[in-house]
Amino acid sequence: MRSTVASIVLVFLFSLPTLACAASAREEVELDSAALAQLEQRAQHAEARDQAYLYTELVQIYTQMAGKQMAAGDMDQATVTLKRVQHYAALVHAGVARDAKKLKNAEMIMQAATFRLGQCMRMVSSDDKPTVESTLHQLDKVHDELLAQVFSH
Repeated sequence: MRSTVASIVLVFLFSLPTLACAASAREEVELDSAALAQLEQRAQHAEARDQAYLYTELVQIYTQMAGKQMAAGDMDQATVTLKRVQHYAALVHAGVARDAKKLKNAEMIMQAATFRLGQCMRMVSSDDKPTVESTLHQLDKVHDELLAQVFSH
């Protein structure tokens, strides 16, 4: 009896990251490709002060997409999406030094995206971990920079 209960508990504990990743993905609003392209254009042509926040929104959206793709087992598409996350995280990093608007909001969004990707990383295979880990490391670095900027203002 004890071994059965222990087995059930272990199965439940190992399934939590997958459930958390899938649940967080369901809570978010989905954008169609036209709305996403419009947001990308708006971020690209925004004033320098607004770009960091808009790029952070794109990081969040693409992180959600990657989580859904990982949960569905589509690691090839998730890898492509993670490359977009890395691209926009680099743009946030480049824009953090400027006098950015909505720094606290951008920091909170980046924290949520970093947490979500950390939850999703537990369900990827060892072959796919390097891409997810490098993206997570980059998001952590950008989050730390945003946090430092928030406290310096």
